[in-house]
Amino acid sequence: MGVHLIHRAVLSVPVLFGVLLLGFMLLQLVPGDVAQVIAGPQATPEVVEQIRKDLGLDRSLVIQFLLYIGRVLQGDLGYSMINNTPVIQELGEAIGPTFELMFGSLIFSVPIGIALGTLAAVNRGRALDRIIIAISVFGVSMPVFFIGLMLIMYVGYHWELLPFLGRAGPLWTLDGLAHAALPSLTLGLIFIGPVARMTRTAALEVMNADYVRTARAKGLAEHTVIIRHVLRNALIPVVTLIGLQAGYLLGGAVVTETIFSWPGVGRLAVGAILARDLPLAQGSILILAVSFIVINLFVDVLYGILDPRVGKR
Repeated sequence: MGVHLIHRAVLSVPVLFGVLLLGFMLLQLVPGDVAQVIAGPQATPEVVEQIRKDLGLDRSLVIQFLLYIGRVLQGDLGYSMINNTPVIQELGEAIGPTFELMFGSLIFSVPIGIALGTLAAVNRGRALDRIIIAISVFGVSMPVFFIGLMLIMYVGYHWELLPFLGRAGPLWTLDGLAHAALPSLTLGLIFIGPVARMTRTAALEVMNADYVRTARAKGLAEHTVIIRHVLRNALIPVVTLIGLQAGYLLGGAVVTETIFSWPGVGRLAVGAILARDLPLAQGSILILAVSFIVINLFVDVLYGILDPRVGKR
């Protein structure tokens, strides 16, 4: 297992380099002049030009990118051009709330999705199966912003059941849990459908396996066969889906954090891009990419737990 994880980590290096290059080039296309933003609207052209030289913006894009890579390798992400604070400090304060949203959405969506998919597979072709499929398709079709706005309008504004703006504290406090409920629910609702559909498909394939028929022939109870033999082997493609969808959750968190004014990395990245704060925007893209890679490495660990043969390859 250790060799397998090291191999996957090495393969992630070119991916991370590509993300850095793509993020760097895309930010160059954002309209506006960084030096002008820092100097202010009343600054003279000489002052703006001096700021551009101090920041290295007068050099070629290749040199700027190589200098940026060198700073990243040293753990230096620079300073925010707007707040004049270390980027690593701002990201450190924002990454926690983002992972709180991810944890809050996964903690209920994954079990519900697996349970619905298993029920649909056991009742294949019946009314319950069709209802679960319809719910899954409906959940997949709904955009994040629509679900978020509906929850804000009814649960937060009209019914006044839960707060819907900002973060009041850590997830393990009552105020923090109340403020995280609606944004976590927004992300989680779009995740139930894909998990349920994948679980149903994988469970139906496993149910026809020889070892499942053998387990039934031994006289094992049906719920034991489903949980111990069908569900465990069906979870491997489901874990794959969860790992891949983690990137979608990070992307969805950008929209969700903006709607709910949640102080996470996604909202920080949007504000940095709009303000042409290049170091902060590049750092936000980097931390999202690293988070995605770490999540996929964690998925590889789960592979080894579900199927020990993976670690021996």
